[in-house]
Amino acid sequence: MSDERPVLTSELMARVRAIEVRTHKLVNTALAGGYRSSFRGQGIEFQEVRAYQPGDDVRRIDWNVTARTGEAFVKNYAEERELTVHLLVDSSRSMDLGSRVWTKREVAAQFAALIAFVGLRHGDRVGMTLYGEHPGLHLPARKGSQHVLRLVREVLAAKPDALGSDLCGALEREERLLRRRSVVLVVSDFLDAPGARDWAVVMTRLSLRHDVIAVRVRDPLESELPGVGILPLRELESDGRVELDTRRAAVRAAWKAAFDAREGSLRTRLARAQADLLDLETTQDVGESVRAFFRRRSLSRGGAR
Repeated sequence: MSDERPVLTSELMARVRAIEVRTHKLVNTALAGGYRSSFRGQGIEFQEVRAYQPGDDVRRIDWNVTARTGEAFVKNYAEERELTVHLLVDSSRSMDLGSRVWTKREVAAQFAALIAFVGLRHGDRVGMTLYGEHPGLHLPARKGSQHVLRLVREVLAAKPDALGSDLCGALEREERLLRRRSVVLVVSDFLDAPGARDWAVVMTRLSLRHDVIAVRVRDPLESELPGVGILPLRELESDGRVELDTRRAAVRAAWKAAFDAREGSLRTRLARAQADLLDLETTQDVGESVRAFFRRRSLSRGGAR
């Protein structure tokens, strides 16, 4: 299931094209600079050996060259110029929620396109894995505009999984597949299905080797009910149905309390895993949210990891 033929329809291609046009405009702004300053420093690579100079770290001495030449030489390293970025994208049915402007799936596709095109501009490789109840389509990290468009098509065309998502299993698969240090962007609404395994332990292990960022996509309806009277709702993943009287303050307060509890749990687990959080809203501009995140991350880390 690693390279299935992508779904191609006129409607799908029109949506992909619209996202491509929108994200290209953003890529040509200051967003590109924020990307590099936020993600640079992912690793170092050997560059050359040079003669030892007073003050050099003796642990960097290349003893083989030193023995051959009779003079002390040290290894010189440089920051890796090419990053590997991997998108881990939730394709469960809950991602189809959209109460106003876009669905969460469409926002996820916009984000994937934005990061992939900015990465392309910097010569980086971008890969992607979809996951639902089980890990799904896996596209190894590559370069090229056609590869980027393939990523966007697959996010939009992914068949929703009605049984929820297993983030823990998806992260375990990333542990096995990602050989090179990568920026791992987990794009999800982080709505755990009942009985789901706790993913925080696996994400913590993944963060020891990779730069892991949680990209939470949410809709305003998930945090606050509008006071519009009787509101019929359908649970996307279980197909359960319920009617809520949103005129009642107690109903709205209980809804908000449930969201706050999920919010607290999510932030606690991400802090334990040492993973940063980027929030995307279905009613807000994706580019502006990403730009603000890059700015905060660069400042908090002094421009380097």
